[in-house]
Amino acid sequence: MRIATGAGGREASDLTARARIRDAAISCFGDDGFDSSFRTIAMRAGVSPGLITHHFGSKAALRAECDSEVLRQYRAVKFDAIARPSAHLLEGLTAPGASATVLVYILRAIHAGGASGRDFLEHLTDDARPIMAASVASGLVRPSRDEEARLRYLVYQTMGALLVQFLMTPSPTAEEFVASLHAGQRDTILPMLELLTEGLLARREMLDDYVEFLREPERPARPAPE
Repeated sequence: MRIATGAGGREASDLTARARIRDAAISCFGDDGFDSSFRTIAMRAGVSPGLITHHFGSKAALRAECDSEVLRQYRAVKFDAIARPSAHLLEGLTAPGASATVLVYILRAIHAGGASGRDFLEHLTDDARPIMAASVASGLVRPSRDEEARLRYLVYQTMGALLVQFLMTPSPTAEEFVASLHAGQRDTILPMLELLTEGLLARREMLDDYVEFLREPERPARPAPE
């Protein structure tokens, strides 16, 4: 997975105070979770804690803006993957993504749970919907009998697998976690691409039987082949 640079690639000096605070908060939340204090965020942003209160009022409002920015950056990465699928993949193998914090922020937001975690995951799914539609329209991805169900399955599977890896990495910083992902890519990308491209089951009876069951729930399953 390749992650885009934060803040549109601008130097910190080019950012407004509000944007510097937001980016510092994303970094702090990614490193230490959402209990990071205004004082810690202010030190990283080079501002006073009072200026954070002036711009955002509350931590909930600050987190909401951080969520929006992280989702924006992640969305840009995924659209790039559709536009240049092979190039995007190979670049990710040879040049680790610059903003590991974005990925770790996403995982911390989901792992935090509660209403904020559920809302974040729902926004992530909403953002994935046009990306999947564009993938199908471009011919990169096959259409599904149930596009919405497939979309949610893929989002949950992807984020769930990453979250397991994150929680199993001892005390990771964002950079250490993404480095561990890159170190293990050669063990995961081939089976992932095989499954996504060629599938897993050698025969299609289970799919056909289930689709038939959806049409006629009371109809008995066909007998097993001799």
